[in-house]
Amino acid sequence: MLQRADTYADLLQDFRWRIPARYNIGTDVCDRHAPGNPLALIHLDHDGAVRRYGFDDLRRWSNRFANVLTAHGLVRGDRIGVLLPQAPETAVAHVTGFRAGLISIPLFVLFGPDALRYRLGNSGAKAVVTDRAGAALIAGIRDALPGLERVYCIDGAGEGAEDFQVLCACASDAFTPVDTAADDPAVMVYTSGTTSRPKGVLHAHRTIWGRRPMHDFWLGLREDDVVLHAGTMNWTYTLGVGIQDPWARGATTVLYNGKRDPALWPALIARHRATLFAAVPSLYRQILKYADLSAHDLSSLRHGITAGEALSPRLLAEWQAATGTPLYEALGMSEISTYVSTSPRTPIKPGSPGKPQPGRRVAILPPEGAPEPLPPGEIGLLAIHRSDPALMLGYWNRPEEEAAVMRGEWFAGGDLASLDAEGYVWFEGRNDDIMNAFGYRVSPNEVESVLIAHPDVQEVAVTELPVRDGVRVIAAFVVPKQGAEPARDALLAWCGERLAAYKCPREVVFLETLPRTPNGKVQRKRLAAA
Repeated sequence: MLQRADTYADLLQDFRWRIPARYNIGTDVCDRHAPGNPLALIHLDHDGAVRRYGFDDLRRWSNRFANVLTAHGLVRGDRIGVLLPQAPETAVAHVTGFRAGLISIPLFVLFGPDALRYRLGNSGAKAVVTDRAGAALIAGIRDALPGLERVYCIDGAGEGAEDFQVLCACASDAFTPVDTAADDPAVMVYTSGTTSRPKGVLHAHRTIWGRRPMHDFWLGLREDDVVLHAGTMNWTYTLGVGIQDPWARGATTVLYNGKRDPALWPALIARHRATLFAAVPSLYRQILKYADLSAHDLSSLRHGITAGEALSPRLLAEWQAATGTPLYEALGMSEISTYVSTSPRTPIKPGSPGKPQPGRRVAILPPEGAPEPLPPGEIGLLAIHRSDPALMLGYWNRPEEEAAVMRGEWFAGGDLASLDAEGYVWFEGRNDDIMNAFGYRVSPNEVESVLIAHPDVQEVAVTELPVRDGVRVIAAFVVPKQGAEPARDALLAWCGERLAAYKCPREVVFLETLPRTPNGKVQRKRLAAA
């Protein structure tokens, strides 16, 4: 685990870093707001049902489940998997884990048996909260998980699972949260594992405190906000921005568990008077394409939030023109969440994800050699100081990979970027995404930013394409705008007028859609197969 030699002393000049020595996320996001039971959660089910919960409702519900877990022998530091769709029980299970001193693990409902077996086995999870579909899947792999002692099912018992609702209904709603230290582990998120085995990224209770700069300098979050997030809660973007951040401020969150139709989101914004809407850029693009924005009253929406992939200047301009509201972008990763952003307080520079949030210590480091920060304008590894309270504790049982991202006093996770004279970050892609063209290093983001500006291009992703043994070329995978039929040679000429010759694609492949993760991020490594 990451050994911390400092005590955040250099960050204490900013009030946000005055972290109490004893701190529990579950207490922070529920108990402070419980008096009066103000509205915390609106849940919209696939069948149209709407359920509402106040902060005190969630506090008492999580207390009951905490009593169940402790009665079943789970103790501080044990791991508990959360394999659920967008349900109130998903949020309750995570809050319960925090209050009971456990380590909660978000799991995705579309995982197959191999992915689920690896994560539960690697983490040594002693319990899982799931539904009938998840319970059936776990039953098929349980022999390979000798450490898994309990499976709780939110929609009835069976398949070796116990009835979550019955157990909670019989338990006391009085529970004293575990007295955790700010540095005690609270949640473990597994990376996507596109290049190697997924890594368990372990975060402490202090992580939610370390998110406070985001509240003011990305989200513009207020106590009276209603936040609608389009992602799924196995993702840190959704779990943080959709649940933990609003509840830390006493705001209301809206969870939707229905059909993923882009045209539905404006209706949900209007119906529930959402003031903030969070999604990946590709969903904003799909909303503009498929939804009739004029049919909905979006006057409650103050602004949109975006992360997960780069926001193109054209999409930003189109959204602002269509809705009259800005999109505030952020850059982050599983290990640190978002720490660079624009906001109502940080002016937008189209093409840049923004500035480091106040209180963050950010630098650009050379990819090789001594970790000495580079001057403005030079491209290198985007790094954040290891004293940041939002930084992970470390990678679960992966000391070599953990050591590889620690560069002296800095954490450098592999993003390439530069800083301009005003302190804005310019993202250049992932270090492991960088292409090699005739001996030159080329960022796919730079090529994509040129192609997305073409009037006939709806979406684009760029990567290397093997054409024969030992030979790879830059290829552009293009989704044309509806009704457009761009010619390959015209797109290549467009690039030739705007890029150095060695950066230009040599191939153009037209697709109906780009391969994406369930949360909307482009999967470049699947493009060659497409």
